[in-house]
Amino acid sequence: MKGSEFEAKGPPLSPPLKWGVPGNLDSDFIKDLPSSYEGNRTWNRSVLWRNLLVSVWVLFTISCSSKNYNPVRSVQEFNNDWQFTLDEIKDIYHINDPEINWRTLNLPHDWSIEGEFSPDHPAGVGGGALPGGTGWYKKNFFIEESDSSKLTAIRFDGVYMNSEVWINGKYLGKRPNGYIGFSYNLSEYLLFGEDNQIVVKVDNSQQPNSRWYSGSGIYRNVWLIKTNKVHVAENGTYVTTPEISESEVKVSVETTLENSSDNTKAGVLVNEVVRKGDILSNVEYEFTLGPEQKIEVQQFLKIPDPKLWSVRDPELYEVQTYIEIDGRKVDSYKTSFGIRSFEFDLDKGFILNGEQVKIKGVNNHHDLGALGAAVNKRAIERQLEILKDMGVNAIRTSHNPPAPELLELTDKMGFIVMDEAFDVWKRSKVEFDYGIYWDEWHERDLRDFIKRDRNHPSVIIWSIGNEILEQWGDPAGTTIAKELREIVRSLDTTRVITDGMNPPGPGNTIASSGVLDVIGYNYHHEMYPDHYGQYPNTPMIGTETTSALATRGSYDIYLPSDSIRRWPVRWDILFEDGNPGNTVSAYDHVSAPWGSTHEETWKVVKKHDFISGMFIWTGFDYIGEPTPYVWPSRSSYFGVVDLAGFPKDSYYMYQSEWTDKEVLHIFPHWNWSPGDTVDIWAYYNHADEVELFLNGESLGIISKEGDDMHVSWRVPFTPGTLKAISRKSGSVVQTKEIHTAGAPGQIRLESDREVITADGKDLSFVTVSVLDNDGNLVPKASNRVKFEVEGPGFIAGVDNGDQTSHESFKSNQREVFNGLALVIIQSSGEQGPIKLRAVSEGLVSAEITIRTK
Repeated sequence: MKGSEFEAKGPPLSPPLKWGVPGNLDSDFIKDLPSSYEGNRTWNRSVLWRNLLVSVWVLFTISCSSKNYNPVRSVQEFNNDWQFTLDEIKDIYHINDPEINWRTLNLPHDWSIEGEFSPDHPAGVGGGALPGGTGWYKKNFFIEESDSSKLTAIRFDGVYMNSEVWINGKYLGKRPNGYIGFSYNLSEYLLFGEDNQIVVKVDNSQQPNSRWYSGSGIYRNVWLIKTNKVHVAENGTYVTTPEISESEVKVSVETTLENSSDNTKAGVLVNEVVRKGDILSNVEYEFTLGPEQKIEVQQFLKIPDPKLWSVRDPELYEVQTYIEIDGRKVDSYKTSFGIRSFEFDLDKGFILNGEQVKIKGVNNHHDLGALGAAVNKRAIERQLEILKDMGVNAIRTSHNPPAPELLELTDKMGFIVMDEAFDVWKRSKVEFDYGIYWDEWHERDLRDFIKRDRNHPSVIIWSIGNEILEQWGDPAGTTIAKELREIVRSLDTTRVITDGMNPPGPGNTIASSGVLDVIGYNYHHEMYPDHYGQYPNTPMIGTETTSALATRGSYDIYLPSDSIRRWPVRWDILFEDGNPGNTVSAYDHVSAPWGSTHEETWKVVKKHDFISGMFIWTGFDYIGEPTPYVWPSRSSYFGVVDLAGFPKDSYYMYQSEWTDKEVLHIFPHWNWSPGDTVDIWAYYNHADEVELFLNGESLGIISKEGDDMHVSWRVPFTPGTLKAISRKSGSVVQTKEIHTAGAPGQIRLESDREVITADGKDLSFVTVSVLDNDGNLVPKASNRVKFEVEGPGFIAGVDNGDQTSHESFKSNQREVFNGLALVIIQSSGEQGPIKLRAVSEGLVSAEITIRTK
């Protein structure tokens, strides 16, 4: 039921009481002393210290004399010192048998990324050619006797997949979906004042169950949460901004309160809106909760002079929720939110805060390259930084609920998010995918997903599916779509709903169901201009576009670079052509047959205002799905950025189109054979023309015409220097040079950050370059580099972006690929310098120091 509705604005009437301290004496007491006290500072200090001592004594007395006294909620990271095994264990009763080989590790953990590549693994190359299987985790932990009056729950942000959990031998439940978070209440089975044991079985043995690399294990964070029995429910706040003006915003806060005790409880619910530490508005509500009762309370607050969330200025606010009983705070809960308005307009596309914004997005799968599926917030942040620098302003979480950390970062960094729930509905795409669990689990999974993510200002669009098989003439497509819409709308009415369809043409039962607020096109950019012929009253967006293919640093120079190839010829026929070594030319002239080159789709989207935007497939290469090839390839070619995080050349086309940065990028390299003729491309902006020189001789001035996005020259190879100069109105804008490199002579190490946090999680990504003796990158170098680490850090992973490499990501060495490799250094938790040394036979070694603090 709904509680009474209140409106309030301005500062709170009185600060919320903290932990039962008499007179609300807290850390703010000193700064809140009246100015009249300034006349006698010595007396003031004595009074202050006397009151502090009284407060401490009262707190001590309460904690010792009352078992029913409970402090506010505790949310503890529960990742360290787990034990793990891939040994076969008959059942839970044999979990502690002495012959089992356990190893101690910290979560998040992905055991598949530690395995060897093989085409014989059941996941196949589509799943990354890495092993699955069944793994077991266990952890012993102590619970204080004083916690016996609390509720203790464990929260898993994601376990892939088919997880089962036991506490002290008692079965808690199963969750098949590997991408959804879930919790269990442990209280009933805990041993207070003693050691407890939690056990998790993860079964990823039935494969294939995914069309891309999934990873295996407890690959997201785990939390131990302790609350009083009267508390805010899990995901128990819903913050919206129903009325926004330049001078004021009305904020609605819906709070779900739970009383898990056997007694009726009366108290006060307090909600405050806070920005940068300042309380802007508060509201209170007196409640009475019966035993085991749950209620929903809606309150309204008003904030003056609102700061809007946008992709340029992602301003954030926070709702701080408190529950007070008998003058004591018994729960606190924080909800980050943003203030923004948006619409999808039939003529102007996407409108954010009254301003037309073209959605320039990418699809990304959840793996983090050499780290596998194991979540690391810094690794996600690095990906977003690289994409932001390219001009990307939107992410589609293809094709599953993302890690919570991703949405925390998109809120903070200013990305629009299409938050996707499902890749399949009831009809499966591969033998053991989510379709076999659909009937039992889809409603619960969808509800949990929406409730978890609905407060994020970056989330603008809910996607209820991707290339769902029920879309083609199947009445179930309409039936299920309507059901999913009702579930979403029962939990959130503020965002639009879409579905990625391939394509939403005549006969598509999802597109024609009337369920979708925005029609989602997967590919088929040629249909965009005629969209309103079929859907005159519904806006559109390119939910998945392009599928261009490239190997970083590889170029087919023996065919004209303007000759477009579609590889494979058909998606359902084995591709047996292609290049030696399974490379794909990095000129923008190869795509999958269902897609396009980068320029082809962007030209259409750029031209038409009514097209809300696009999501490229994909931002980063990902493990698995190595279209157009099969083994020995084991990761994708679709990314604008390779698996190691090194941009491919098309990155700079988007940067020239999507950002205000001055761009001049010429390619390919200038190391060829006598007699070769090479197409030289240039992406540029903020200029009228580009002039190309070879060894000081001009090869001509070229300007873009019409909707051109690059210019090019066909140049016979002569060793030396290529120089490009971009000009505007005769003035030089930028100059770039490429030199013919000599033999490999030295190693260079460059870290993305020289100082990291000593928390056992933070990362420094170090680029390894093989250079000639003059400092030029050797574009075809493949030297093996070995790494040595000293100090409070370790190698978390190595990579080079090569889609065909079968070297382990978990190693202390790597061959560079086309001159580059990556080594990821992780803090071990202590402060001090980490020294990384790179050595390779015949090359001058390199060393770099990363400080942790």
